[in-house]
Amino acid sequence: MTDTPVYQVGDVVDDFTLTTYEPTTKGFGEFKLSEAQKNGKWTMLFFYPADYTFV
Repeated sequence: MTDTPVYQVGDVVDDFTLTTYEPTTKGFGEFKLSEAQKNGKWTMLFFYPADYTFV
C-alpha cells in the first residue's frame, strides 16, 4: 500500500502539473497549480473515473 495523501474540502494540496486537452487549439497543453495560484485563479479538483474522457 502506498502513502497517497487524502485531501478534503479546504485542504491545501501540493503543487502538481497535468497534461490537458485544449479544445480551442485541438491540441495538448499543461496546467500547473502554482501558476494558477500565482495568477489568482481558483482551482477545483474534480475526479470522476470513466467519464469525461475524449476518444
